[in-house]
Amino acid sequence: MLRLHVYGREVAVANEEAFLRHAVHNLSVDLHRRDRLDLRREVRIEDLNVQSPLIAPESTPEDTLEAQQRLNLIRAVLDAVSLRTREIYFAHRAGYSYSEIADHMGISRITIKRHIARALLAIMEHGEAEEDGFPNRAIE
Repeated sequence: MLRLHVYGREVAVANEEAFLRHAVHNLSVDLHRRDRLDLRREVRIEDLNVQSPLIAPESTPEDTLEAQQRLNLIRAVLDAVSLRTREIYFAHRAGYSYSEIADHMGISRITIKRHIARALLAIMEHGEAEEDGFPNRAIE
């Protein structure tokens, strides 16, 4: 109601109910976006590797096989994201910087960060689903 009162001082509000409904919708979207900020944080690949290492430094044949299977799972998980996201993720893993990838693809650095974040999020969500005992059937 306060928003309606403040806004109504400068401009006449024709439909007060619609104005309030729209204001509540906008506030709920803002709250949702603010709560999701932690999902957009940048995760260093080294930190991800500490949580779930791909290859141990002194691995046995069994460890190597398990790591290869994990890598195959990651590839399968990344098949669920767009081709462009996969290309950007693998280019970054191959050692290219955000700037180099952005220049080559003709897009901004922030877009590169978002694509890499999407790929990492897909990998992390798959890992969490497996830890919870719900393997992703789409990739098996």
